[in-house]
Amino acid sequence: MSSTPQSERLHIALFGRCNSGKSSLLNLLTGQQAAIVSPRAGTTTDPVRKAMEWPGLGAVTLIDTPGLDDQSALGAERMAQSRKILDATDRALLILSSEDLDIEQALLEELRLREIPTLVLLNQIDLLEDPLARVKSLEVRLGQPVLPISARTGEGLEALHRAVATLAPREEQLLTEGLCETGDVVLLIMPQDASAPKGRLIQPQVQTLRELLDRHCIALCCPPEEMASTLAALKEPPRLIITDSQVFDRVEALTPASSLLTSFSVLMARYKGDIREFVAGADALKHLTAQSRVLIAEACTHAPQNEDIGRVKLPRMLRKRFGEGLQIDIVGGRDFPEDLGLYDLVIHCGACMFNRRLVMSRVARARAAGVPITNYGVVIAALQGILDRVKW
Repeated sequence: MSSTPQSERLHIALFGRCNSGKSSLLNLLTGQQAAIVSPRAGTTTDPVRKAMEWPGLGAVTLIDTPGLDDQSALGAERMAQSRKILDATDRALLILSSEDLDIEQALLEELRLREIPTLVLLNQIDLLEDPLARVKSLEVRLGQPVLPISARTGEGLEALHRAVATLAPREEQLLTEGLCETGDVVLLIMPQDASAPKGRLIQPQVQTLRELLDRHCIALCCPPEEMASTLAALKEPPRLIITDSQVFDRVEALTPASSLLTSFSVLMARYKGDIREFVAGADALKHLTAQSRVLIAEACTHAPQNEDIGRVKLPRMLRKRFGEGLQIDIVGGRDFPEDLGLYDLVIHCGACMFNRRLVMSRVARARAAGVPITNYGVVIAALQGILDRVKW
């Protein structure tokens, strides 16, 4: 469980007012002192993430957020951080602690608009004279079931586990869905250049390789320089060739006509985002000029390398095609501009570090702003004139 990447975990966020018991509930659920608990309002200043195994769901990440009514000097900034959490929230726990429900009702409406499955909890029932009457009253006011719990005594914990596990089915997806079957030979082309971590593989490579093994495919790996000799050693061409997008053109030139071709970035685009939207977004390349403005969004926040794909190679390719005057803004991690209307195109990485909910929230924002959005691998294939050859 501890080795499951954050991006593959279900993200469950806890929302509520200051002192509603969010941190106490996080500690109860994890069985650890994961968050500081204090009667002083505003103790939780930044989102706190904790990995755990949820009964009936598997590996999840719990996220404790600042109080919705934080009135401290930095309250507004903390609220902004909490709102960013919504973009990555797969399931929400809304904790009630006050008769005044204006803030909670507003958040509940936003959760409904975002189609985020939500469970409403009434905490501190151990302090109420008639908790069932309070629950019924809240259910009438909110128009939604309310689950009574006590983060202090643990009452209602088993019911909470069951309720979250059945709140909405967990989507099961495959990176290579429809591209290969059991027994197929799949060739993975994996450059080991200066930007490749020494002694290990990057996450998309590991994730793809593990899936192929789980699907009982015959997975072969080699660097681009050994592709020709690897193909020559095979009796028949591989069913599928998966390459790093940076060497798309070199690999495409050697790919047998009978083999399917794709890239790790394109696979991640299928897995994490809306691949059809990304392919359609690449059409915007036809309209870019030296006066255009492009946003490149990376999920990683690593220190830039000399040949970094998002910060060096892709901008170089774009400026070579459209002119040195092309304005390119680059953001990393969870940073993402509020005003996407400034851009003619958004190019997103494969997002191996993000969960699908966060990627799809960015797709939705670009769509709402009327700005095309695409993906590293899709753009590189389009710039090299081989997108029609790539299987997506």
